[in-house]
This record gives sequence, structure tokens and C-alpha cells, in this order.
Amino acid sequence: MGTQHFWKALKGFAEGHATAIAAATAAGVGLVTLRIWLAGGVCHSRVRLEGKTVLITGANTGIGKETAVDLARRGARVIIACRDLSRANKAAADIRQRSGNGNVVVKPLDLASLQSVRQLAKDIQENEGRLDILINNAGIMMCPKWKTEDGFEMQFGVNHLGHFLLTNCLLDLLKKSAPSRIVNVSSLAHEKGQIHFDDINLDNDYDPLKSYRQSKLANVLFSRELAARLKGTGVTVYSLHPGVVRTELGRHQFPLSALWKQILIIPMYLLLKTPWQGAQTTIYCAVEESIGNVSGLYYSDCAPKEVAPQAKDDQAARRLWDLSTSILGL
Repeated sequence: MGTQHFWKALKGFAEGHATAIAAATAAGVGLVTLRIWLAGGVCHSRVRLEGKTVLITGANTGIGKETAVDLARRGARVIIACRDLSRANKAAADIRQRSGNGNVVVKPLDLASLQSVRQLAKDIQENEGRLDILINNAGIMMCPKWKTEDGFEMQFGVNHLGHFLLTNCLLDLLKKSAPSRIVNVSSLAHEKGQIHFDDINLDNDYDPLKSYRQSKLANVLFSRELAARLKGTGVTVYSLHPGVVRTELGRHQFPLSALWKQILIIPMYLLLKTPWQGAQTTIYCAVEESIGNVSGLYYSDCAPKEVAPQAKDDQAARRLWDLSTSILGL
């Protein structure tokens, strides 16, 4: 009798709330579908990397760390270059444990210091016999108006100039190790970006989002020009949008938001890509065999994606290259 009473009550409830139940079910299915769609593509390549060396900047957390775990699982020697050595050493231990690969090395790198960048490049040149994959992953997003050690606007200095210098310093080793790859992690934010050549440090009109967009456009233009300059060398170049990922990158923005905005953001935050999902396009660009002879393109969700019109401007790409080399004394 108890069981019959339960099913009768349940049936009555369902009949009395049919519309609400249907709406809730539709909403649930919709959220699950949205979450799957937002998760994006997955790299299915099974390529092995024994005997290969990979350098990843900023790999102590987020998508950089997940990229390191994946490439270490494939058998690569993985070097993670990070500013905070305490966190980097903990991350390296976790990467070794998760990947089963003990060949994970930590090296110091502060992209806000050109001296630190040059020291890392010198270390790699002197102590590594090869470099097969360089992944310029580290970055800073929408910080206050800070300056690098050398006086450059922080986002342009870290996201572009630091990686520009590191890459150029390591080009000879990359060419020696060809076929090799350079992967630059950019962002969809480049689509609204503009290179302010007459005020590159945004001293006259600083805005955190404006600066971030400029630095991400610089990543794409750098990749485009670098690919053109490396044609025929066996070194290929890729830039990418990892997706909107649940990482620490937005740490400068979130605490500054009004409380009501933070409350509204929390449910959306749960829909963002996980670091593992966000790392998939980086991994794809680093290992996918079918794009081994393709260079200079931009990727999202493990597939080529059209860039914004200003990111196709070859004249702007050359001008940015010339400005960067002049600033850095290359």
C-alpha cells in the first residue's frame, strides 16, 4: 500500500505541475547542451614525443599546466618556465605524478623583466641540445596600469614583448631542431584590438581592456609575420584562442567588480571551459600531424578560424615587428 500511495502521489504531483516540470527539464537539457558546446574541440592526436623537448611559459597553473601534463604523457622532456618558483616546483611534481614522466624541469622566467627573458634563453641555448616546441602561454589580463621592470606597459610587455624576445633568442635552436613549432596563445579579444603605434604604452589613455586587446592582437600579428620570416626553415608558427576558460587569468578583474556583478558572474563561471578543455587547442597546434606543414594560421576549438581584419594587415605586422626589434635592441 505504501508503494502504491507513493506512485499515486507522484502521478498527481506530475499532472498538477506538468508545465513547470517540462520547463525545468527543457532548461536542464539546454544547460547541458550549452555546457557541451562551450567545452569546444578536443585534440585526438596520439603522436608520441619521445626524444623531443618542449618549453612552456607560465605552466604552473591553468591551461599551461594541463598542456604540460599532456605533452609529458606523450614522452616529451617538458620545461616549464615560471616566475613563482615555489608554485612551479609544486606544479612540476604534480605534472610528473599525473603524467608518469619524471623528465619535467622548472626554470625561472619573469616576462616583465627582459634580463630574466635573456637569462632563460641563454640557459636553454647552453644546456638544451634541442627545442622542438615552444609554447608562449603565459600572460596577464586586465591589470591596473603597471609597468614592467624595463618601463613598458605591463600587458604589452608581458603578453607580447617578453615572448617576442624569448622566441627570437631561441630561433637558432628551433631551426636546428626542425621540424619544430612555435605556439602563441592569443585570444578572441584580438578582434576588438588595435595597435596604438603612437602610444604603444597607452600613457595617454590607459584602459585595462583596451590594453589587453592590443596585446592579444600583437600575438596574432607577431605569429603572422614570424611565419612569413621562417618560411622554408622547417619551423612553423600557430596562434590560437583557447576559449573562455576557468583559470586565474581574470584575477585582476574579478575583485574590482561590483558585488552584484560578482554574484551574477558566478553561475556563468560554472559554464566556462575547464583548464583541460581550454588546453586542447594549444595541444592540437603543438602536435597535430595534419597541420605540420601549415604556418601562420589562427585556431580555435582545434580548427582554423578566421581572424579579424586588422589581424590580416601585413603592413601592421611588419611595423609591429620593426617597433618590437627597435624597442628590444635586436
